[in-house]
Amino acid sequence: MDMNQARFNMIEQQIRPWEVLDPQVLALLSTVRREDFVPLAHQALAFVDMEIPLGSAPNQVMLAPRVQARLLQDLAVQPTDKALDVGTGSGFMAALLAHQAASVLSLEIDAGLAQQAQANLQKAGVTRVTVRHADGSQGAAADGPFDVIVLNGSVAEVPAALLQQLTIGGRLAAIVGQEPMMRATVMTRNSETAWTITEPWDCNAARLSGFAEPSHFQF
Repeated sequence: MDMNQARFNMIEQQIRPWEVLDPQVLALLSTVRREDFVPLAHQALAFVDMEIPLGSAPNQVMLAPRVQARLLQDLAVQPTDKALDVGTGSGFMAALLAHQAASVLSLEIDAGLAQQAQANLQKAGVTRVTVRHADGSQGAAADGPFDVIVLNGSVAEVPAALLQQLTIGGRLAAIVGQEPMMRATVMTRNSETAWTITEPWDCNAARLSGFAEPSHFQF
């Protein structure tokens, strides 16, 4: 496989048509080698428009390229930002964030994935990322507050504990809801008690482990 051609095709045929037009984001996707963060067994799928399995559990996946790209664009990461990456997975989103933010703390609930992500990041020469084996559903209050928080998977709702760890002006991006209709949700903290919430696009995604699900019990 010609990796460079496949990468070009991914950007031009998947990512640009999904309204990802930020030149910084597109440049990152051209230079950060996505294939270095894909398990060897799935190398041929590195640039395919799909979630890539990372572990034995069905929700241990690497999000589709266009989803990762659009989340990153919506966060509008600044060079001075302190970022929290929830659900490290393979470490690819952490790598992208590290090229834009001042620092990245990445939380992964699966110990094996956390170890592999750390190895992927080191091999790729990515610095400014700390990978921690931890349940990210409650964030990392002792390390906050954060200017940027991204959830690498879907949740039924965003925990209040995570919202409280945003700085004033901070942004959180997640995929929220239930199948068959989930929405990308960007929450910007305007003050101690007020947030602006936008839902710019639809997208179903695998669930993040450790996040509470609402009860569906009915009489």
